[in-house]
Amino acid sequence: MTDERSTPVAGGILVVGGGISGLTAALEAAEVGKDVFLVEKNPYLGGRVAQLNQYFPKLCPPSCGLEINFKRIKNNRKIRVYPMTEVTKVAGGPGNYQVTLQTRPRFVNNNCTGCNACVDVCPEERDNTFNFGMDKTKAIYRPHEMSFPMKYVIDMDACSRCGKCVEACQYGAVDLEMQPKTMTLDAGAIVWATGWNPYDPTKMENLKFNDSEAIITNMMMERMAAPNGPTGGRIVRPGDGKEPESFAFVQCAGSRDENHLEYCSYICCMASLKQITYIRERYPEAKIHVFYIDLRTPGKYEKFREKLTADKNITFIKGKVADIIPEADGGVTVVAEDAVSGNKVKQKVDMAVLATGMEPAMKEAAGGLGLSTDGSGFILPVADGGMFAAGCAKKAADVVTSNQSATAAALKAIQASRR
Repeated sequence: MTDERSTPVAGGILVVGGGISGLTAALEAAEVGKDVFLVEKNPYLGGRVAQLNQYFPKLCPPSCGLEINFKRIKNNRKIRVYPMTEVTKVAGGPGNYQVTLQTRPRFVNNNCTGCNACVDVCPEERDNTFNFGMDKTKAIYRPHEMSFPMKYVIDMDACSRCGKCVEACQYGAVDLEMQPKTMTLDAGAIVWATGWNPYDPTKMENLKFNDSEAIITNMMMERMAAPNGPTGGRIVRPGDGKEPESFAFVQCAGSRDENHLEYCSYICCMASLKQITYIRERYPEAKIHVFYIDLRTPGKYEKFREKLTADKNITFIKGKVADIIPEADGGVTVVAEDAVSGNKVKQKVDMAVLATGMEPAMKEAAGGLGLSTDGSGFILPVADGGMFAAGCAKKAADVVTSNQSATAAALKAIQASRR
């Protein structure tokens, strides 16, 4: 492992996390003249938004906003991007933080042109984590078609070190001897925009996620509906490829539950309603059943909900799902109690979608980096006045709210870094 030290930048700002919140904070700070270090643990920028098919408020594909931001970053010499990098230690205080970073090896250097010759000869495969394991990539791969930086990466857990990719690359871009690096940099302020992870559906034993391929999560639905997803935009049942004629949406899958996530994850109701529009585009007559505790569609989104509730092929059942039973034909039966009528409901469908909630990504690591969190793992305001949380690191939020939060955090970081 090699050690480096950055050239000190007086008043520079460190942004931790390269999702939509981190990109916004970095650009806001850099475009007023601040030096910015942008750190991202993945091999690419874009975070969860990059995995969506569409996002509110305009139901845009992720390329709509991310592509513009990537161009702004590429053209801004004030921003230094460190992918595959995590913060391991923070010392000092406002105006003078010393931050230790660890960078994992990509095994592909800056000579990479994206020609794909390495992929063509690679004999090994890995589960595609970007698509939540619904398809595979080669051991050397590009994370997704619009990934930035546009460079390949090797998953050494899948690589056999056969060397075929080295031989195939005429640019000398593949380096199987790359080592991890540590680096210490100086920063005047820190913005934590570390985002969220989908709640693990296997923790809810009654929802039987592992027992049937007809049960998927809301993020799996996003990838399936995306044109660059594992099915090329076709919504089909994993495993047998059946085109479903009926669907169930299981709301609050893990959220508002004292045994899992006690809070409302904010985005799940709107995400499910949005995904119903994906289904309706492909299957105009499909029967859809939505099991919910409360439908939360704030402000202008009420009109969006009203349009869907008028659809004669959509049934809304106010009741928390107690069980999902796999059936012999590949479908499932969703069991719930209708809170309005008091009747027990058993609904057979071809596919069930679990509206899993969002869990803050820093939940476990925050304490070791001098951050305090609430009982749910969201970062609390830091007493020293030099570190700020943004987006879903701060609270469960949608894209619009995350951008607003990131802009506010950037403004505070600019002020704090002047000390």
